[in-house]
Amino acid sequence: TTEIYTLSLHDALPIFVEDYAIVGGLAAVHQFCRLGKMSILGGCTKVVSDVAPYMMVDGNPARTRAVNKVGLERNGVTAEAQDAIRQAHRLYFRKGLTGANAVEAIRAEVPQLPEVEHFLSFVETSERGVTR
Repeated sequence: TTEIYTLSLHDALPIFVEDYAIVGGLAAVHQFCRLGKMSILGGCTKVVSDVAPYMMVDGNPARTRAVNKVGLERNGVTAEAQDAIRQAHRLYFRKGLTGANAVEAIRAEVPQLPEVEHFLSFVETSERGVTR
């Protein structure tokens, strides 16, 4: 199961952080954003929407740049699951599909491993939208 941590200087302004997410120095994260499992934010990144699990995000404004390959390897994610995550990344972030159409394509084309299911659950329940 994934642990979700809430970071806040004040209880009314939480940020939700899943397991093994890494936040680079001087990164700014807007209140109520979620940082997905094994995601990584580059230094000085400005995040105003949710960061999908397993993704590398950078820039101002933030953009999803790639899959967090090093994080996946360090956390023992299987090669099969890494391939599936890369396929999901390509469909969701690079094909120019709407979020709903990308989710349908992932369900149809990508092996439904636990990591892919977590990714899909995260993006489908996003209230702020996902950093694309």
